[in-house]
Amino acid sequence: MSSAMQALLDILNLEALEHNLFRGRSPQSGWQRVFGGQVIGQALTAAQRTVAADRHVHSLHCYFMRPGDPAVPIIYEVDRIRDGGSFTTRRVVAIQHGHAIFSLSASFQIDEGGLEHQLPMPDGVPAPETLRPQREFLAAFGDRVPENIRRYWARERPLEIRPVNVEHYTTKNKLPPFQQVWLRATGPVPDDRAVQAAVLAYLSDMTLLDTATFAHGRSVFDPELQMASLDHAMWFHRPHALDDWLLYTQDSPSSGGARGLSRGSIYARDGRLIASVAQEGLVRLRKK
Repeated sequence: MSSAMQALLDILNLEALEHNLFRGRSPQSGWQRVFGGQVIGQALTAAQRTVAADRHVHSLHCYFMRPGDPAVPIIYEVDRIRDGGSFTTRRVVAIQHGHAIFSLSASFQIDEGGLEHQLPMPDGVPAPETLRPQREFLAAFGDRVPENIRRYWARERPLEIRPVNVEHYTTKNKLPPFQQVWLRATGPVPDDRAVQAAVLAYLSDMTLLDTATFAHGRSVFDPELQMASLDHAMWFHRPHALDDWLLYTQDSPSSGGARGLSRGSIYARDGRLIASVAQEGLVRLRKK
C-alpha cells in the first residue's frame, strides 16, 4: 500500500471524543485549505459511527460554508435525527475555530431487493492502461501552473487519475462541457462497506467542478478564476470494493451567477453504475 493511501485511511479513522462527537485531522501537506472530499469523507464516517452496522449510506447532501484550516483538527458533531424501521437519518456539522465550516445530511438503509435498472456506461472509452497519468500532463505546463498546485500534484497521492479528455490541458478554446476520467486507489481499500463509502465520497470531489470551466475556455489553473465547492450531493447505488479502476463521467449543464453546476456518474470497469454525483461550485471572475 502506498503511504498516501494509508494516510487517507488514517484521516478517515476519526477519534471518538464523546457521544456523537468526533475529531478529524488533515494531512500537513502545505495546502492552504482542506480538500473538500476529505471533509465529506470524514463527516460521512462520523455519521456511520452512529448507525447500526446493517444500514448503509444511500445518499448524502452537504454544504461547504467556510474554507477548512488544515493546521487544526475538525470537530464533527452528529445529530441522530431518526432511526426508522428501514431508514436512518443523520446530520453532521463540522466545526473549526468555533464556527461551522460544513454540514452533511445522510440517509442509511437496510439492504433490500427491488426493481433495478441503470443507464449503461458510455461505449468506446479507452482503457485506463492506454492513457497517461494526469500528473504527466500537468508537468508539461511548467511555469504556467502555480507553484502551490505543482507541489500538490507532484507529491504521492491516494488516488491515481488518468484523464480520457485532455484538450483542456493544452488549449484555451471553448470546449463541450463533458469529461471522462479513470480513477483508482493507490492501495487496497479494507473490506468494509463503511470505509469503502467514505473513500468513494472522498474521490467524488476530484475533477468534478473543473468541468464547469470547459465551455468558457478556462481551467482550474486560471488565475482569473476563484473556484470553490459550494454544495455536493451523492447517491450510492451499488456497493463496490474499489479494487480496480472506476470511470467518472462528468458534464456541466449550466453556469451563471458566478456558479457552475457539474454532474457525474461513477462506473465500475465492468459497467455497473456505482454512484451518481452533483455539485455546484463558485466559479467567479476575479476583479482586476
